[in-house]
Amino acid sequence: MRYDAIVLGGGIVGLATAYEMLLRDPHCRLIVCEKESALATHQTGRNSGVLHSGIYYKPGSLKATNCRAGKLLMEQFCRDHAIPYDICGKVIVAVEPAELPRLEKIYDRGLANGIRCERIGRERLLEIEPYCAGIEAIHVPETGIVDYRQVSEKLGTLIRDRGGEIWLNAKVTLITEREREIAIETTAGSLVGEMAVNCCGLYSDRVARLSGARPEAKIVPFRGEYFELRPEAERFCQNLIYPTPDPNFPFLGVHFTRMIHGGVECGPNAVMAMAREGYGKLDVNLADLWDAVSYGGFRKLAWRHWNAGMQEFYRSCSQSAFLRSLQRLVPEIKRADITPAPPGIRAQAIAPNGDLVDDFLIQAEGRMINVLNAPSPAATSALQIAKTIVDSY
Repeated sequence: MRYDAIVLGGGIVGLATAYEMLLRDPHCRLIVCEKESALATHQTGRNSGVLHSGIYYKPGSLKATNCRAGKLLMEQFCRDHAIPYDICGKVIVAVEPAELPRLEKIYDRGLANGIRCERIGRERLLEIEPYCAGIEAIHVPETGIVDYRQVSEKLGTLIRDRGGEIWLNAKVTLITEREREIAIETTAGSLVGEMAVNCCGLYSDRVARLSGARPEAKIVPFRGEYFELRPEAERFCQNLIYPTPDPNFPFLGVHFTRMIHGGVECGPNAVMAMAREGYGKLDVNLADLWDAVSYGGFRKLAWRHWNAGMQEFYRSCSQSAFLRSLQRLVPEIKRADITPAPPGIRAQAIAPNGDLVDDFLIQAEGRMINVLNAPSPAATSALQIAKTIVDSY
């Protein structure tokens, strides 16, 4: 079967890309291939549902520019299609003086990125989050919450309504690029297209290699483990409470997030998963595990940050340690107030030198565009990332 464009991956970035292509060319013959039996099964359907403001990201980076524009596009998309969202605001909290220089750096980035934010003292913090610890904070009123699985389902409907196809249970097994076309074999059938876009998340590096590309960075899966507040404890968090993050890591630290459909989520921590879909602590895929630990970039990262890694592992094994991380932000929370919630996996690209790739990474090679690193805030940014992808072809 022949198409103008083939999009690999049915998460929010892949769906947004397909939708953007159909908006620009209503006659485009397009298909989305997703290896699972439903859309938005992995990163998209398992994240915290935050509409990020873009305050954390280096000015001028792809994350900063795509997040700012993408958030506005996402809000408009939700309004147009009656998808619930809430611009509820959040606080980024410093609980001790040593964190104040980092808080100031984040505030400066926010101003540089054009974000409406304010440095506040403890009195104002308690007006916003009455149970929150902290000596100072940044209030970011334009942060919001939404259900990205619901957004993805609507994108899937719109793609089909505009004549696009979506194949489920269509895992990519072979890619062959020829002079004037790209041929793709999947478990659901064979395809030929003018071009293809790889939005395969956890498998984006492997799919890129199937096409003949040789990306330097490799995906290593990090499991994020969550708890949620029991209903009687939800009063401890009004909206979103975040710690001052460690600048050495792209993870934002254990935080509290009010969910759009009710409830408050707490987490995540970040531990290396022993499988690319290792949602359970005992889930092991020996091929995936060897792929990670044999990679020089990962070994350099592990050696450089072994202490932080051990702390994350300990917090994964100990509910008491996880609870203490929550109590740094909200001291009144007790063990009886939290219950385990479903985990997620972050597809994190690691460079050969051991650096965590901090920005979105999109590379075009031949007839394939590879999205090789699109962690948070990719969901917020998805509609703008789609424009960036289509513009690059």
